[in-house]
Amino acid sequence: MSESGFTTYQEALEWVHGLLRFGQKPGLERVLWMLSRLDHPERRIPFIHVAGTNGKGSTCAYLNGILQAAGYSTGMFTSPYLVNFRERIRYNGEMISEEEFRIVASEIKPLAEECAETTSHGTPTEFEVITVIAIQYFARVARPAVVIWETGLGGRLDSTNVVHPLLSIITNIGMDHMDVLGHTIEEIAREKAGIIKPGVPVVTCEKSQDALAVIEQVARDKKSTLYVLDRDFSVEQLAEQLGSQTIRFESQHRRHASEYVLPLNGVHQPKNAAAALAALDVLRNFYAYMAEEEEIARGLQQTSWPGRLEVVSQHPLIFLDGAHNTEGMQALTQSLEQLLPAGKSIELLVSSLADKPLVQMAEAARPLVAMADRLTLTQFDFPRAATVEKLQDAYVTAGVEPQKLFLAPDWRSYVTMWKEQAEADDCLVICGSLYFIAQVRAFLYNVEEAGE
Repeated sequence: MSESGFTTYQEALEWVHGLLRFGQKPGLERVLWMLSRLDHPERRIPFIHVAGTNGKGSTCAYLNGILQAAGYSTGMFTSPYLVNFRERIRYNGEMISEEEFRIVASEIKPLAEECAETTSHGTPTEFEVITVIAIQYFARVARPAVVIWETGLGGRLDSTNVVHPLLSIITNIGMDHMDVLGHTIEEIAREKAGIIKPGVPVVTCEKSQDALAVIEQVARDKKSTLYVLDRDFSVEQLAEQLGSQTIRFESQHRRHASEYVLPLNGVHQPKNAAAALAALDVLRNFYAYMAEEEEIARGLQQTSWPGRLEVVSQHPLIFLDGAHNTEGMQALTQSLEQLLPAGKSIELLVSSLADKPLVQMAEAARPLVAMADRLTLTQFDFPRAATVEKLQDAYVTAGVEPQKLFLAPDWRSYVTMWKEQAEADDCLVICGSLYFIAQVRAFLYNVEEAGE
């Protein structure tokens, strides 16, 4: 690194990735310290803050598509990435350029080092530094009309929770990351509801009464208006076919119901779209954002969010889905039961992270396994990936018939062989960790794999 900063993008990226060794440190003090040294760029742009266990990324993508179609410049910060690290920071749908990332990272590195050396806060983590890079990029370089801002893990102590947004969205609450967020649905809901700010409206699609009660209480305490699915807005799936589904959306802010086409499959996608549409209604009614019906419809229909029940081959049929927790596996099962004809020949290829509730995920997958001809367990190159033996133990414990279980430690060889032998009407469902899906997707599209 020169005195003026990093000389290449790769150099900057390696520095950021090198911070992974400092792990996760819940808390806002390091990010706030760095932002204060930058004269608080987070105060210069409007944010929409999105938290939840599942559906955050799709909700962000729908809202981003609508606002772009309506003529607004947008920033979007999401995680994880699938192929290229720069996917996490986007302006008008385009990744931050390598040069822009290099320049902004060069600004942030001295601050991160100063924070580590001169304060009691310690060294910032990788995600904290990425958060500050994104804020500085949006505030000083891109300057979008609005930034759609996804939490990383949780909400209350998540690095992203340093902004004061126009609006907060909590998609849903599930039993994930329990080692950090809590061991009950109420504890996890309280952490997610930590993004709610005084007087800032909130939209949620949460259905659990226990979780919803916590969100309602926090909203009351913060004097924030709360909009709840099936109370203040509703959504209904009217039809679905491979590659699209039609929904009907109603809201207290609209005189009439509206019908829209979504390009993403899955029983959970209508709720994700509803969260985005309810958020849009709040933006239109209270912040004077303008969006015509044609623009809303076009924005939704043009939305892309890879790795979520994504069809990467039609003949034979290959799905990729990041069903990385129990709720995700349940949604995948329900979606395929609805989408595929009875008796369809299906094979499953599954991999997961070792720190996930593997037995519960296996139990949730049992109806899907029952639909399938065979289930193949695999592993992938990632520090936290589960071994095939650990996955096998989980599925056997969950009651899956041993004769249906197969092990394939080398997933690339398995996928290659399956494609060579498959008939045109065969179906392969590849699911599990998004880190795994990222590697498979890169392999299938013959591009450089995630991690660069």
